[in-house]
Formats: sequence, C-alpha cells, structure tokens
Amino acid sequence: MIQTVIFDMDGVIVDTEPVHRYAYFQHFDELDIQVTEEMFTSYTGNSTRNTFQKIKATFNLNEDVEDLILRKRNLFNDAFDSKEDLYLFDGVEKLIKDLYDNGMQLIVASSASKVTIDRVFRRFGLHHYFTHIVSGEDFPMSKPHPAIFEHAASLSTAPKENCIVIEDSTNGIIAANAAGIYCVGYNSEHSKLQDLSLADCVIQHFDELNFEKIRSLR
Repeated sequence: MIQTVIFDMDGVIVDTEPVHRYAYFQHFDELDIQVTEEMFTSYTGNSTRNTFQKIKATFNLNEDVEDLILRKRNLFNDAFDSKEDLYLFDGVEKLIKDLYDNGMQLIVASSASKVTIDRVFRRFGLHHYFTHIVSGEDFPMSKPHPAIFEHAASLSTAPKENCIVIEDSTNGIIAANAAGIYCVGYNSEHSKLQDLSLADCVIQHFDELNFEKIRSLR
C-alpha cells in the first residue's frame, strides 16, 4: 500500500519551465552561444549547476560555473517576480489536498534550487502539505542519477516499496527507476519531447489520480 508520494516540482506541480527557458536563453544570448532545442531538451531534469557544467564543456566557456549559475538565477528571479501567468497545473492542488487530508506523506524532490522551490511554495501556499523538500543542488549528480530520489525515499515514514514518484521528464523517470521506486509519468503539455515509456503508468491529467487510486498502486 502506497504511503508516500514524492513529487517532482517543475513540470509536475507548477509550470515554471517557460520562466526557466526565458532565463536560460536570455543568458545564452548574453554568452553568444547557440544552444539547440535538442540540446536544451536533453538538460531537462538536470540541476542548474549540472546544466552549466555541460554547457561550459560543450562551448569551452571561460566563465566560472558558479558565476553562470548566479547570472541565470538572477534572470529567473526577475522574470518570476514579473510573470503574472505562472500557475499550478490543473488538478494538482486538488490532488495534493486530497492526499494530505487522507494522511498520505508528501515529499518534493526537485532539481530546482532551494531558493526557487521556496519561492514557488510561498507563492502558492504549499509548505503546509509537504513534510520534506529535497533540492537537486544538494547532490553532485542530477537526474537521471537516482541520488535525489533515494534520499527522498529515506525520508519517508514508510519503506521504499510503499513510495511512488510523479515525474514528467525522461531523466526523472530514469532516476526513479534506478532508485527502485514506482513511477507515475505525467504527460503534460510541456512533456511532448520527453520519453515517458519507462514510467510504470502514465497519466494525462491529475483528475486520473486520487487518494484511493494511489494507495492501491503496485
């Protein structure tokens, strides 16, 4: 019986991807580098640090990775504060409340920084529902490496076998599989270039899930 749900954040709880994309590509323009759509898509699920480590190596940049991270983060924060159409995915707040009200433990495990997660959670009043927040910035390797989900599962009040992960990215699903955790793939409008075939099941909308359905998964 499932007792803990581990949520990814970007692309699952909230649609911050367009804000991240804006910040990244504005930064790429400043750096005068051409990042293709295929290349950018391959970074989905990576932390900002791992993304810039790869970009620095690919384009032989002289800038320090930490400086690149800081500039992108500033661009993101400026856009986040001014963007009025930032929203939770349809049905996810209802699902979070349903799970919480029925005693399900909720954990977020996101590649985003702690600062970004906190900004999102404060904006939408989500802190109350989650027992733990796990940020990818605390791990040297990003998804598809399983470390973030292995750590999230270690924080569960239940064994790993009684946890599930909800993910929208190829890298995230691979990470959940590598961690040995049942994975629900969320096929959102922003997941079109992501391969969800390795998920244990795939949903198109959060209305397909509720406490009773999740509890009986596996």
